[in-house]
Amino acid sequence: MRGQGRLTVLLILDRDGVLNAESPERYVRRPAQWRWLPGSLVALGVFQEAGWRLAVATNQSGVGRGLMTGAALDAVHARMSAEAAARGVHFAAIRACPHAPWAGCTCRKPRPGLLLGLLDLLGERPEAALLIGDAIRDLTAARAAGVRAALVRTGKGATCEPEARQQGLATAGVFDDLLAASRALAVARRGAPGFG
Repeated sequence: MRGQGRLTVLLILDRDGVLNAESPERYVRRPAQWRWLPGSLVALGVFQEAGWRLAVATNQSGVGRGLMTGAALDAVHARMSAEAAARGVHFAAIRACPHAPWAGCTCRKPRPGLLLGLLDLLGERPEAALLIGDAIRDLTAARAAGVRAALVRTGKGATCEPEARQQGLATAGVFDDLLAASRALAVARRGAPGFG
């Protein structure tokens, strides 16, 4: 961290399938539907303790499709943030693309707008950031933004792993889940150039 003479590294996390279990309704529309994936809260603590700043970048087209409101999405994120804070974990920023796929926005992953906006907001360079996602669109957005990326096998990750490997999209590795990623990448951050 800057105050400790260490390079600040920004960790950008996809949400559904990385932090939380995807809802049977396809979208987490209400705070009561929020379910952390096993080990994900512990993983956030590991990353934070290693000096990473944490941010979330998530596609939430349920808003654009009229299946939930922006206020409902904010309420879900308020619960997520509160439960993380109760464990001493804090997010530097949470950003969502609320647009439907046909809206043609520049923020919806696989386009890089959401990630570039986070980098600008938090004053970080792409080379000082890492994205962890569970879908090709996450990794493609990271590549377009100039950000390294890792894939987790939770959510859609196991299904898209062959394509991610074939395209060379998981530049920071493939991990069983966020906890496995945190343990490996926290070690890498302490000892490898470019990870702080």
